[in-house]
Amino acid sequence: MLRPAHFRRPEREAGRREDEEMNHSGTIRLETKRLVLRPFVITDAQAMYRNWANDPQVTRFLTWTPHENVKETEQILSEWIAQYQNPDYYCWAIAFREDEGNVIGNICVVKQDPSVDSVTIGYCLGRRWWGQGLMPEAFSEVIRFFFETEKAGRIQANHDTNNPNSGRVMEKCGLRQEGILRRSGRNCQGICDECLHGMVAEDYGELIKRRGE
Repeated sequence: MLRPAHFRRPEREAGRREDEEMNHSGTIRLETKRLVLRPFVITDAQAMYRNWANDPQVTRFLTWTPHENVKETEQILSEWIAQYQNPDYYCWAIAFREDEGNVIGNICVVKQDPSVDSVTIGYCLGRRWWGQGLMPEAFSEVIRFFFETEKAGRIQANHDTNNPNSGRVMEKCGLRQEGILRRSGRNCQGICDECLHGMVAEDYGELIKRRGE
C-alpha cells in the first residue's frame, strides 16, 4: 500500500532554532470546492476495496498489488487508523462533499525528513474518477495545508517515468520537475526510474502571488 510515515526528531539539529521547526497537526479534516479530505474510519473498507484497492489498473505503477478481498483492506485500514494518535502522521481519505461515506482515493505523507522539514506525498484515485481534475484539487489543498499550517520547508513527490499522467498532476499543483532518479524505485512493474518533482516554501509564496491570493 501507500505507506504513510511518521518520524520523530530525536533532538534539535545543529544550526536550527526552535521557531524553525515544522508544526504537526496530524490528519485533520480539509475541504475543497468538491472534496473532503478526512481521516479514514474502518467502515471505509468496503468503498476503498470496491473503488480502487482491488483494481490492477490503479495499482499498476504503485508499490502494492491489488487487494484479494475486503478483509485485506480492513487490515490495512486498522493499521492506518491506529496511527492517527500520532500528530506527525498524515493519511487522508478522499470523498465528495455530498457523499463523504464513499471514499474514492487517498493521499498521504509517505516519507518525512524532519531535518529539513520535507514531506513526500503519495496518492491514488479510483479509475472511475480519473480525468476530472480531482487529484490536483486534493493535492493542492494538501500543499496549502503543509506550507501554511504545518510550515513545511519542502514538498516533493515522484512517479514512474512510464506514468507521465501522475507527473502532470504534480505539475498542475505547481511542483517542478527536478530530475530523473535512475533505478531508484520498485513497483508492480519491477525496478523503475523515478521522476522527482518538488516545491519549496519560497516557490509556494510566488505561486500564491501569481494567483493573486
